[in-house]
Amino acid sequence: MTQKYDTQKRVGVIGYPIDHSISPAMHNAAFKALGMDDWLYDKIALPPDILRLGLRELRDHGYVGVNVTIPHKEAAMRYVEPDAIARAVGAVNTIDFRTNTGTNTDVQGFMDDLAAHGVDDLTERKALIIGAGGAARAAVYGLAQAGARIVVMNRDPNKATKMLTDLGVMPAIAPDWDYAAQWLFAMRGKTPLIVNCTPVGMYPRGGENPWPDEAWFPHDMIVYDMIYRPAKTRLMWKAEETHGKAYNGLGMLVRQGAAAFKIWTGVEPPIDVMLAAAQAAVNEMN
Repeated sequence: MTQKYDTQKRVGVIGYPIDHSISPAMHNAAFKALGMDDWLYDKIALPPDILRLGLRELRDHGYVGVNVTIPHKEAAMRYVEPDAIARAVGAVNTIDFRTNTGTNTDVQGFMDDLAAHGVDDLTERKALIIGAGGAARAAVYGLAQAGARIVVMNRDPNKATKMLTDLGVMPAIAPDWDYAAQWLFAMRGKTPLIVNCTPVGMYPRGGENPWPDEAWFPHDMIVYDMIYRPAKTRLMWKAEETHGKAYNGLGMLVRQGAAAFKIWTGVEPPIDVMLAAAQAAVNEMN
């Protein structure tokens, strides 16, 4: 082990598997741009059966903190002090070992990226959430706090109802796609928002679409697809074909990472540098 490595402040991301992660590219690009040569971000493959031991070992061996990804986001809650956001969402994605606290920066990443695309006036804006997993919980939490009107479409309506109830949102479930489309289209004020929080349409199954081809798709919508590979999903194409706007989830990934970066370092990271590095890393995968 070199002297330089011994003196570096280390952070990283844990998951299993973890080879696909582009987080090291964007964080290390930010460290380089800021001249923070004493910081290093890496990725750590951590099997679920040794999560507790792994977290302890990372803390004891000098890591300042870690990001947490699949499949550890919920399980990690047991080994840290989750903040109010993490408790509401039911998952941790950022840990600070110095305080043994955990938070969920997916909420901030999602909301900040919406704002970056000009979708920042959310009071009474209709939002259809597709899915009821961890990503959907983050989206619902953020949108509900901002005053949006939320309806959820999910294969298991009971899971969707539980999610909304857990988050203190009045349960509103779309029974079918026609209902969802009509609800979005009827008596509109601000342009409605459709948020795909499922992996349907993600590489290598980019030909799939969470919105069935046979179902009517309302025009002039804003689609936010949390998928970023491919860069334009079939759901996004559908939105643009019907005179709407569409954004992928790469910005959310970058901005949730930027929020973690600031927690660990106290420094505001360069979003443009992180975004360029993330995009380059995605391009290398293709």
